[in-house]
Amino acid sequence: MKRKGLDRSNWARIDKSIIEINLAKEEGFNGFIAKTILQSVNRPLIKNMIGKDYCIANSGYTWVQYVPLQEKWCLTTMFDSKGEIVQWYFDITKQNGVDTEGNPFYDDLYLDVIVLPSSEILLIDEDDLKEALNNHVITRDDYDLAYEEANKIISGIAKDLNYLHEFSKKAFNYKKWPKNHKNNEN
Repeated sequence: MKRKGLDRSNWARIDKSIIEINLAKEEGFNGFIAKTILQSVNRPLIKNMIGKDYCIANSGYTWVQYVPLQEKWCLTTMFDSKGEIVQWYFDITKQNGVDTEGNPFYDDLYLDVIVLPSSEILLIDEDDLKEALNNHVITRDDYDLAYEEANKIISGIAKDLNYLHEFSKKAFNYKKWPKNHKNNEN
């Protein structure tokens, strides 16, 4: 299992970024929101999904990540340089929390759900999940939890594009920025 933080300062693709992290206790959400403004990247991140290339990270893009403390997922919304949503990316997690130094984290269970603005829903990285189980990195309970949570997302929030748009735009324009602000240059 991979423990991940919200600070993308070690991502080699990013040359320069601004990261803002806030604790948000709003109606319907209790957790952390991180906004990463990709000021400069050394190469775009392009992924082929359903036969089409999607640029999900490039200079001028913004990633907004939500880590709800009571859920078993972490959501990243990728916005292009015009502020349009490229995709929603759900990491399925074993737990979300705060470490002893006060930094938010999530324990990634490998399985992911992608929602495209055109309403396609993709379940990805099943092979990584299976490999983690076979190599005893995760338990059978963790494996089952990953599919249970992914199926909840697929049959629920992933189908509600209006909610995802509204939620994402609200977080993109979150009024409390920046409380915890950091410039990163690699």
